[in-house]
Amino acid sequence: MSALPSSMFATILKHDGYSGAMTGPVIGDAADWLAEAELPVPEPGPGQVLIRLRTASVNPSDMHFIKGEYGQPRVKGAAAGFEGCGDVVATGKGAEALQDQRVAFVAAGSGAWAEYVVTQMQMCIPLRPDISDDDGAAQIVNPLTAMAMVDMAKEAGEAFVVSAATSQLGKLMCSLGRDLGLKPIALVRREETVESLKNLGASEVLVTTDPDVVQKFSDLSATLKPRVFLDAVMDQLSEQLFCAMPNQARWVCYGKLGSDSPTLTQTGQLIFMGKRIEGFWLTQWMMSTPPADQMRVVAEVQARFADGRWKTDVSERLTLKNLIPNLADALKKSDGKVIITP
Repeated sequence: MSALPSSMFATILKHDGYSGAMTGPVIGDAADWLAEAELPVPEPGPGQVLIRLRTASVNPSDMHFIKGEYGQPRVKGAAAGFEGCGDVVATGKGAEALQDQRVAFVAAGSGAWAEYVVTQMQMCIPLRPDISDDDGAAQIVNPLTAMAMVDMAKEAGEAFVVSAATSQLGKLMCSLGRDLGLKPIALVRREETVESLKNLGASEVLVTTDPDVVQKFSDLSATLKPRVFLDAVMDQLSEQLFCAMPNQARWVCYGKLGSDSPTLTQTGQLIFMGKRIEGFWLTQWMMSTPPADQMRVVAEVQARFADGRWKTDVSERLTLKNLIPNLADALKKSDGKVIITP
């Protein structure tokens, strides 16, 4: 650690715990939730690594978290940010194998929006040389979620439903579904995105602002019989579409982009049609999936980025020191990822 600085620049949380609200991953001013600070460079403990940041990404889960709307409590004064890419510059006992490696990581000991990050070695993936830093910064949360959830959908039939399909994760799931011979039914907000989603692999695309969207979905559901709904929105329309799905349908909720709380209008379907509502959290998947299966998925993810089948669409690049004044506007740009560099 002697060659490393004693302090670092970081973007930190301004509040503790949970807010009790659920207003979605939208902010008016990042300064309401975040501040700049100089923090001590953390030291890795047993099984941990210290990473010098190259790039970090901004996910909807980050926005929920800084606002106190995520499933984990905030710690005031701690660095924000879940996911990134960087170089392992120091290791704790048992993590020496990762020394000097470039890795994708999920922050588990200190936040990713800082010059240095501590995390568990199990939350790191060594990166192939042909993976860019941008792709490395978005290598885990969305791609592994896409692989795991489409795998789930594949077991239930040929067609499945994807909401927020123009998101980075939605696009990954549509292309993966096509490659596996499946028929993704994509839900989008804007008519102008329909053709691009079809080109990416969506079999059908419905616009959620269309007044006839529920009837159109019902007609599709009767024909294609999708039994898995991969939903990042969780609003009343989601509930209506779920009710239009066939017996044994599963509403798999992995995000909360919608600001309203849906009311269950046909609870009898859960009893008499065998329908299920469930959640998906990647951390639990990583903890419960056998290592051999995880390695297979990780290798497939990196292969897809390396050969160009998948790529990270970048909508804006910010530095740690210009992040707070510019983050809200950057997030208004659609169909891409905000990437942060030191």
